[in-house]
Amino acid sequence: MGTDEPLIPKHGGYRRLKSFHVGQLIYDVTVRFCARDVDHRSRTRDQMVQAARSGVQNIAEGSQASGTSKKTELKLTNVARASLEELRLDYEDFLRQRGLPLLPPDHPALVRFKARRCATVEAVRLWVEDEQGRTRTSTGGQEQDGTSSVSVRGGPSQSVSSSTLVANAALSLLNLCCYLLDRQLEAQAQAFETEGGFTERLYRIRNKRRRS
Repeated sequence: MGTDEPLIPKHGGYRRLKSFHVGQLIYDVTVRFCARDVDHRSRTRDQMVQAARSGVQNIAEGSQASGTSKKTELKLTNVARASLEELRLDYEDFLRQRGLPLLPPDHPALVRFKARRCATVEAVRLWVEDEQGRTRTSTGGQEQDGTSSVSVRGGPSQSVSSSTLVANAALSLLNLCCYLLDRQLEAQAQAFETEGGFTERLYRIRNKRRRS
């Protein structure tokens, strides 16, 4: 006789999670960014790529594991969150150590970036080109190739390279993904608290079968 509660509930729907799609874009952007802008001899290059990969892979693995272990789902989602926090620090370090600007979230360039809702590396690249083209048009084309002029926190305009724009875009994506993962962790913790894990579900189903 069947029960209303399945022993193994639906799981593995990570491809429908916004955090997965944003995490995947962060990974793709980071791979290209590191190939272009981080010294191939630096350990930071490998660490950044691995942190980005860990973020997206653990989102997927946690979602798949949720069918039989809510505890594992929570653990892996938290690993993804921690990996992306590490990556966020690496991008901030990249900007700080080179004396490059960290743009505030309400900066016009980042506002335009978020409005585009980029889903691919190519879309991010086009945004960078548009930002540089925007500046060249407004200043009569005085900037050198690969740079644009950006005013930071209301100060005077300063030359900003494409790598600076990409790093700030990656940080914007990381802020979004970390926020989404924080919400996922809260929801998963609440579900685990109210419903229990696989062992509790198995106990409930067995008892219901016996009573039937």
